[in-house]
Amino acid sequence: MMVITEKAGEKIKDILAGEKKENYGLRVYVSGGGCHGFEYGMVFEERANDDDTVIEAHGVKVFIDAQSASMLQGAEVDYVDSLQGAGFSVKNPQAKSSCGCGNSFSA
Repeated sequence: MMVITEKAGEKIKDILAGEKKENYGLRVYVSGGGCHGFEYGMVFEERANDDDTVIEAHGVKVFIDAQSASMLQGAEVDYVDSLQGAGFSVKNPQAKSSCGCGNSFSA
């Protein structure tokens, strides 16, 4: 299963509150593209689809579609705030290689 860190959970809650979408969840998905073949995507949605895996962690819901779930097995979503910038990062043990920005990977 995918793991959401406490820091990521808090940031998701902050963003949802700021956008007045407290009842929404975060969809994490994998799509074809990027410089390494696959790329991560995230979007806020009001509800899960019938085939989604739903994870509840740190007071937030995360939706993962059936196709992306196998590629995100064991992955960790964190929120990083550093000199290089701030944003969500995905650490995926299934990625054989990834690009420098961390948004695309090969499986």
